Amino acid sequence: MGKERLFPKGKLVIYTDGGARGNPGPAAIGAVVGDRHYHKAIGETTNNVAEYKALIFALQKAKQLLGKKEAKETEVEVRADSELMTSQLTGKYKVHDKDLIPLFVETWNLMQDFQSVSYKLIPREENKVSDGLVNRALDTLL
Repeated sequence: MGKERLFPKGKLVIYTDGGARGNPGPAAIGAVVGDRHYHKAIGETTNNVAEYKALIFALQKAKQLLGKKEAKETEVEVRADSELMTSQLTGKYKVHDKDLIPLFVETWNLMQDFQSVSYKLIPREENKVSDGLVNRALDTLL
């Protein structure tokens, strides 16, 4: 048998969140890709860097799960509660922070692996699963 479908063919919704306790401080990422949940500590950094690292992780994981050919045929919708990150990736804000520029470029390059990637800013209340994953990873550090 082939690999089991995690989501409808051609469409993938990803939820991401990143956070740091203290800013900067111990940081972690959380992501929901299809029906799979991921979280991990990423060391000491800022909230904004953690948000980008969560997105990069999720896009890499999506490409890995889909495979190169299917990724090229998939529309990805990223839902995140980071106004800064979603606004930068949609062109509403410019990236000025020197720590975010390479993460923006890496994200942009990963976006080319999919048919399309769109970003939706959602309220924190709609991102509870990803936020919970971040906190679970952060709790392991204490």
